[in-house]
Amino acid sequence: MQNRVKELVEQLDLQEHVEGGFYKETYRSKGIIKQGSTPENFDGDRNYSTGIYFLLTSDNFSAFHRIKQDEMWHFYEGSPLTIHMIDVTGHYSFQRLGLDLKNHEQPQFTVPKNVWFASEVEDPNTYCLTGCTVAPGFDFTDFELAERKALIKAYPQHKEVIHRLTRF
Repeated sequence: MQNRVKELVEQLDLQEHVEGGFYKETYRSKGIIKQGSTPENFDGDRNYSTGIYFLLTSDNFSAFHRIKQDEMWHFYEGSPLTIHMIDVTGHYSFQRLGLDLKNHEQPQFTVPKNVWFASEVEDPNTYCLTGCTVAPGFDFTDFELAERKALIKAYPQHKEVIHRLTRF
């Protein structure tokens, strides 16, 4: 695993991501949506769409965060990835991203906007390479990293998974 992860980081020119794992933006549409042209409360203009590579290992996790857009995940290689979600009503759900369709894994899955979500590679000593597409396009001003105490206060029934998949 270590060699393949190192190879992917180098060959795809991946950088560390604030939520955990590694990423690289691979696409940003030239088309622009002007501020005020969508019902979402975006601060500034947005590209139509953006895409990234995202690499996660079993030694790390993508911490709970949310964005103002839908985010479509695409499985590329490695072990399955579990995406944990808590919606605005406090409902917890998860989806495994992978190719074992008989065991309810999906090769593509969309996390709805404004849903808190985190992800992890559960199989030990493995990794998962995915892609993520966001529309309207991603901007870090739309990104909110969860604070453990605040998220547990809002959703105490999910304390265990929140504690495990937050960093502070």
